[in-house]
Amino acid sequence: MRSPIALILLIAAILSFFLHDYTDAIIILVIVFISSFLGFLQERGAANAMNKLLAIVQIKANVIRDGKSLESPINTLVPGDVIQLHSGDVLPGDCLVLEANVLFVNEAALTGETFPVEKSPGVLEEDTALAQRINTLYMGTNVVSGTAKALIIRIGNKTEFGQVSERLKLRPAETEFEHGIRKFGYMLMEITLILVFAIFAINLFLDRPVLDSFLFSLALAVGLTPQLLPAIISINLSYGAKQMANNNVIVKRLASIENFGSMNVLCSDKTGTLTEGTVQIDSIVDANGASSEKLELYAYLNAHFETGYSNPIDEAILAHKKIDISSYTKLDEIPYDFMRKRLSILVSEDNERLIVTKGALQNILDICSFIEAADGAQTAIAPEKDRIAKQFEEYSQKGLRTLGIAVKRKVDSEKITKDQEKDMVFLGFLLFKDPPKPGIPDTIKQLKQLGIALKIITGDNHLIAANISEQIGLVHPKVLLGKELAAMSDEALMHQVNIIDVFSEVEPNQKERIIHAIKKAGNVVGYIGDGINDASALHAADVGISVDSAVDVAKEAADIVLLGKDLNVLVRGVQEGRKTFANTMKYVFMATSANFGNMFSMAGASLFLPFLPLLPKQILLTNLLTDFPEMTIASDNVDSEMIDKPRRWDIKFIRKFMITFGIVSSIFDFMTFGVLKFMLHATPEQFRTGWFIESVISASLMCWLFAPKSLH
Repeated sequence: MRSPIALILLIAAILSFFLHDYTDAIIILVIVFISSFLGFLQERGAANAMNKLLAIVQIKANVIRDGKSLESPINTLVPGDVIQLHSGDVLPGDCLVLEANVLFVNEAALTGETFPVEKSPGVLEEDTALAQRINTLYMGTNVVSGTAKALIIRIGNKTEFGQVSERLKLRPAETEFEHGIRKFGYMLMEITLILVFAIFAINLFLDRPVLDSFLFSLALAVGLTPQLLPAIISINLSYGAKQMANNNVIVKRLASIENFGSMNVLCSDKTGTLTEGTVQIDSIVDANGASSEKLELYAYLNAHFETGYSNPIDEAILAHKKIDISSYTKLDEIPYDFMRKRLSILVSEDNERLIVTKGALQNILDICSFIEAADGAQTAIAPEKDRIAKQFEEYSQKGLRTLGIAVKRKVDSEKITKDQEKDMVFLGFLLFKDPPKPGIPDTIKQLKQLGIALKIITGDNHLIAANISEQIGLVHPKVLLGKELAAMSDEALMHQVNIIDVFSEVEPNQKERIIHAIKKAGNVVGYIGDGINDASALHAADVGISVDSAVDVAKEAADIVLLGKDLNVLVRGVQEGRKTFANTMKYVFMATSANFGNMFSMAGASLFLPFLPLLPKQILLTNLLTDFPEMTIASDNVDSEMIDKPRRWDIKFIRKFMITFGIVSSIFDFMTFGVLKFMLHATPEQFRTGWFIESVISASLMCWLFAPKSLH
């Protein structure tokens, strides 16, 4: 209702009421409200579908009240409640840890940290970073393993999760399609005002009645406006939404379909979207890069006896090869934590005890004093660290995630502490892969053919990200690191984003900044995300895309929700968006050129006729008779050249088309004018009837003959 076109029509309706021309006013209002209601119904239907999709059973929490533990719906909890947590529980609010027993929490959706974080009671500095507050639990995260008691300190929009949600209440930035409609509406307003004032002034100069002159000027204003444009847009978008629903895509905001058609940059995460999203063992090699059964045994022992939390790394090791370890007994364990980034297991076999540790390569090297060769010989590790670093770089360039593994033999205790993780022997590397999804290179190729550049935004190592990018078809990708991004000004970033293919090692809060920079550089941007930390970027993009497995806040911020994390669906969505945009433009070209031609003719005729060439009712009826058949444009065929690249509103071309073909159509009007006036000597009623019939026929004929050729 706030679009310039709708406002023009509403003003025309008010003026018609003021002039007691109730029929015109009612017709205009009916058109405006029907078109608005069509959009409302479609978006309401999509919202209802989303509500059904997101409907889940009521979540309850174990809360201690009056010294008793009871289950209570999470929406009844208040600050000051003490809750008990177990594996799988979702945090109902921001909490402080009171007691913890091997408590690991998955904060990936909020902080972007892949691995679960160990939590424990304690007091930290006030300015401690979000991801390092080990004594704090956040609403929306979940317990992976362990148990705890926690004190709720914040709920609702006061929580970290809630702060993100509150940000989403801000009005989203104007999208490309909305911007185009606004500019088109302003163009019509400018032309309308010029014509209205010019014709009104000329009629007054010719001593025509003031009321009749004003009425005629109003008729021109109404006649120039494509009254069914809001309805045509709603019908086109609704048809596109139905077509996309057939491909398992829920459209939450109709304008996003048109933005699909204009999109020329798609930003995507790497894991799970471009890759399989499942970790697999590539190889297990010793310090010299040779396969080692001994390392396979140690890696299997570490993964098999680990009990801190279930994770994809251990699952991949156990699935790689089954090994008989019945002769080994677990004695103790130091769980993985965010600070150490390693996991140690104490096992025994035939009364010989050993510690097996795996983790991030650098964190493993920090606790190793020796390195073991294939024959078992041990030497000092210091001279070998440069060679190991080079190997790590080579593996990363191949797209492999690299962990280190170390051992400490002849341990003389049955318990281990973190202090015992020292003077260990480095054995080699565990190499993991997350291969690209089948068909992704072809999908990326299709997107490129459609004029869409793919940009990857990931927190992964830049070497891995670059390798995956090359595997999916990005040739010599240019990479920008998160730390480099942080040092850039917004202006410098805006000049860099068009040439950057991969943003790697980025922090979650840098994603929205990247999206804004790409938009400021003149692009129409789509963004795929599924976590809480993606919500602001989804909100900022022209097309926010999420999946049904995403967190609720991501789905709320998205314009489109995919029922499968598949870029092939996006290719079909882009094609549907461009078809919808092309058909909308067909109506714009036809309606504006025909209307302008009729109004130009009437303006010219009014200079020579002592009466109004057409009555306001006839002007409006002319528009309706030529507009209603065009409502079928939504299902019209679209030429392939209209789909092969992004299309955007071109106001200059629309104005040029409107004036050129409008004047051409006026030739038929003036010919009719001459016949009726000078040959048939028609009365005012006969003149209006004859011109009315000719206007409808010529407008339809000109659109049919010329508009398709011009669009080609």
